[in-house]
Amino acid sequence: MQKPDRYAVFGHPIGHSKSPRIHALFAEQTGHNIHYAAQDVPGIQFDAAVSEFVSSGGKGLNCTVPLKQLAFQRADRRSERAERSRAVNTLTVRDDGMLDGDNTDGIGLIRDLTTHLGIGLRGSSILLLGAGGASRGIIGPLLAECPARLVIANRTPEKAIQLGNEFSRFGPINACSFNELTRHRFDLVINATAASLHNQLPPLPDGLLAPGACCYDLAYANEPTAFLLWGQRQNAARSVDGIGMLVEQAAEAFFIWRGVRPETRPVIELLNAERRCKWQS
Repeated sequence: MQKPDRYAVFGHPIGHSKSPRIHALFAEQTGHNIHYAAQDVPGIQFDAAVSEFVSSGGKGLNCTVPLKQLAFQRADRRSERAERSRAVNTLTVRDDGMLDGDNTDGIGLIRDLTTHLGIGLRGSSILLLGAGGASRGIIGPLLAECPARLVIANRTPEKAIQLGNEFSRFGPINACSFNELTRHRFDLVINATAASLHNQLPPLPDGLLAPGACCYDLAYANEPTAFLLWGQRQNAARSVDGIGMLVEQAAEAFFIWRGVRPETRPVIELLNAERRCKWQS
C-alpha cells in the first residue's frame, strides 16, 4: 500500500488544534491518502522544524499562532494575498524543495461570515481587535467586502496605526488603542488577539455593539471563549467562534495541496455536534 502524503500544522500552543481532525475528514470525503499531524513549534524552532519536515518528505504545512510572519519570511514564493497580508498560513513543498506561501485565513473568514452565518459586510462598521499575524490575513478580504469602516484596536496603538497605514489603500481603515473605543459602535467585532488561547479577554469597554451586532472570535474551543461570553453579556445578536473559518481556510489549503475542494458544511456541522456532546457530558 502506498504511503500517505504527509502534512502538518505548526503552532505554539497547538494541543487544542482541530486541524488534524478536519483534514482527516476531508481525506475521507475525497478519497485522498494523506496523514496530517499537529506539531508544537515555538518561534525560535520554526526554521529548523520546517527544514526537517521538508527533508523528510513532507508535502505541505499550515502555520498558526505565532508563526505566520515567520512563514512569510521562510517562503520562497508567495501568492498575491500572502504578499498583501505579509503573513503566511499555508506552505506547499514543491518538487525541488522550495516553498510556496499562501494565506487562506481571509477567504476562510469571509466564506464563514457570508455563506454560513449570513452576515452582510457591505456598509457595515467593523472592529478588529489585535494587530498581529492573524489580523494581517483578514484585513484585505474584509475591506474587499466594502464595509463603511474598519477600525483596528490594539494594546499598543502604534502597531495598529502602522498596520492601518499598510492597508489604507484598500479601503476606509482607522486605528486606535482599546481606551479610545468608547466613542464608537460596531456591527461586527472580530477578536484576532491571542487572548482567547489563554482564556483571557482584551480590555473592552461596555457599549461597543450596535443593535443586531455580531461578535466573532477567530479562536475556537470546546467551550465558549471569554470573548464570546463578553459578547453574550453585551447582548450581541450572535456570538460565535472561528470553527467555521477554521474549516473554510483548511478547505482552501486542501485545494491548494490536492487540487480538490472538499464540502465544508457537513464538516462544520459534525464538529459543532461533537462539541455539543462535550458540553453536555
